[in-house]
Amino acid sequence: MTATPIAVVTGASSGIGAATARSLAGAGYHVVLTARRKDRVEALATELTDAGHRATAHPLDVTDRAAVDAFAASLDGSEPVKVLVNNAGGALGADSVATGDPADWRQMYEVNVIGTLNLTQALLPALTASGDGTVVVLSSTAGHGTYEGGAGYVAAKHGAHVLAETLRLEIVGTPVRVVEIAPGMVKTEGFATTRFRGDTEKAAKVYEGVADPLTAEDVADTVTWAVTRPAHVNIDLLIVRPRAQASNTKVHRQH
Repeated sequence: MTATPIAVVTGASSGIGAATARSLAGAGYHVVLTARRKDRVEALATELTDAGHRATAHPLDVTDRAAVDAFAASLDGSEPVKVLVNNAGGALGADSVATGDPADWRQMYEVNVIGTLNLTQALLPALTASGDGTVVVLSSTAGHGTYEGGAGYVAAKHGAHVLAETLRLEIVGTPVRVVEIAPGMVKTEGFATTRFRGDTEKAAKVYEGVADPLTAEDVADTVTWAVTRPAHVNIDLLIVRPRAQASNTKVHRQH
């Protein structure tokens, strides 16, 4: 009997992470859900299991290296680890460089870059041993073009982009692909609200007048498509935006 391949998804408690877990479960993976919110990942694991899929919840803070190493060790090797989706991340604030809080910058870098580094380092041996592994880095169009009020997030996501690009160079010749998916404007349940520290009015203005921003499911579909290509096909970088968004600073808004 062929073992079910494992796909580890970080930040799987909501938004793009949860949608990606659902999509990969539907594609036949045993999804291992990690996030800090224990109740959320356990509820999602139950939902997927009840629907006939294989899912396991593992509460995890990706910035805690000891916890990440323990998590990696808990994957006992009975099923091959084929996919790692580095989705955990997020933005804090929209301040200028002159007024930005260094603590916000540090937190964004820790989650978006160091968290990705931690999981990738911890799981790379298993991904390689699988004979056909894929590392996915969920960056952002912010990592490819700056905008006013976004420097801290832009710097963090540029770091994630460079991590993916460099890793691809360094492990070429091994049976592991490195895929970067860079979404533009995605309307999820918490991204903008978290960025503006719970200010729902400010969060709503991000999407004001935009008829159809991307959904978490749109991005999840893109991730699943990329990782299910034939093993010799590597989607190095895929930027995905809604039709209404031409760049980080050019968005068509209906009035």
